[in-house]
Amino acid sequence: MRTLRLSPRRVAGGRALPMTTILLCLVAASAWSQEKSKRAAKPQAKKAAEPEVAYPPRLPGGVVLVTVTGPALLTRPDTLLDGVAMATTPPVVDFAFYPGQDYPGKPWSNWGDSVFAEGKYYSAIGDHLAPQGNAFLFEFDPETKFFRMLTDVRGVINLPDGHYTPGKIHSRLGLGRDGWIYFSTHRGSTRATTPENHYQGDWLMRSHPATGTTEVVVRGPVPNHALPNGLLDPQRLIYYGGTAPGQGGDNEGIHFYAYDLVNRKVLYDGENGPSRAILLAASTGKVYFTPKQTDAPILRFDPSSPGPPVEIPGEIGLRACTDETRDGKVYTVSFPQREGGSQLYVFDVKTEKVTHLGPAAAASNQYIASIKTDPSGRYLYYVPGAHGGADKDGSAIVQYDVRTGKKKVLCCLMPLFEEKFGVIPKGTYAVAVDDRGERLFVTWNVSRGSKAWDSCGLTVVHIPASERP
Repeated sequence: MRTLRLSPRRVAGGRALPMTTILLCLVAASAWSQEKSKRAAKPQAKKAAEPEVAYPPRLPGGVVLVTVTGPALLTRPDTLLDGVAMATTPPVVDFAFYPGQDYPGKPWSNWGDSVFAEGKYYSAIGDHLAPQGNAFLFEFDPETKFFRMLTDVRGVINLPDGHYTPGKIHSRLGLGRDGWIYFSTHRGSTRATTPENHYQGDWLMRSHPATGTTEVVVRGPVPNHALPNGLLDPQRLIYYGGTAPGQGGDNEGIHFYAYDLVNRKVLYDGENGPSRAILLAASTGKVYFTPKQTDAPILRFDPSSPGPPVEIPGEIGLRACTDETRDGKVYTVSFPQREGGSQLYVFDVKTEKVTHLGPAAAASNQYIASIKTDPSGRYLYYVPGAHGGADKDGSAIVQYDVRTGKKKVLCCLMPLFEEKFGVIPKGTYAVAVDDRGERLFVTWNVSRGSKAWDSCGLTVVHIPASERP
């Protein structure tokens, strides 16, 4: 019989471990091994299977679009905060699924902000697949109530099989004075943007609604970086963005860049960029942002002298922001990861002064990824619960009156939408108001019974005149 002889073991620096330490380690290792065997033998609880849903998604009876109204849209959620009013007149609401969702995504989703321009609503969805995903740009005509697909990203970039293609349009859409809609693409997975998948960087693209043409402006304005954050200066035709490195998380190694669309060249590229939003002062051409997901410092970039951004006094929450209003104001909403949750601010582009307006939440949800004003600049519109959970507050659509500081819920789509159509609006990254302030467009991530969401749908909320005096 072989004898196991225990002797002191040496560690770095030459110090010997005592014999008792070695024995204790062996006992602990044996106990851990026995416990591991017990856990392996014990049956593991199975995760509940996701319910199967059909593609393409369809409304009951096979109709393409439904229209609803009535008191059920004004059902007050139990989670509504004190001081938040409910509208007294129910709106008329149109709903339709986006076309093109002909196969399962992972999941089908909307991540980029939308725009209303020239009488049409423009928005984007994607399948979130990786490393070979796809994303689509749509035009919706509120008069005819029909969609038109403008862009099939994978078809436009036309790469060989096995090459990375993006599963998301994550930027804000913008219509330039040249008639083109500009946007940038983003990955469906942080593990997809690798050399093995032939990754070189994501795409800055443009689509021309009048001709139906889509083309690549540039691939990889910042080489080997994805482009989750983007904003167009429509008059000066400069595209601003915040990136994410191909190898790393969305909040690591972010660059800020400015791209001259007329001369097709990078004006500036530097570190400490913004993760999700950039504020444009349309009247001056200057842009402002905060690094990553911070509230300070506020950095200003002036394209007339394109050097490193300059720090200005103050702090501001900047997860999403509006366009500049007629009186030179830009309204912003913060990330929710702070004491007190999401906060509203207003930035005066003439004085560069920031004013804190107060909490943005109307009920339990805090995360807001899109915020817009009506043409007068009096009302803000947004939907808390961007990344899911909006339904816990009734899928509430919020109006904020900048004159009074009061919040009002225009309508709650739940539970009426679930009862009538089997649709649960979970959250949104895309809200837009028409040029008369009469209609609010919301692109929803929708669940048809799945835990998170599985498809995308559009609501057009016809705001009663009595609710926007």
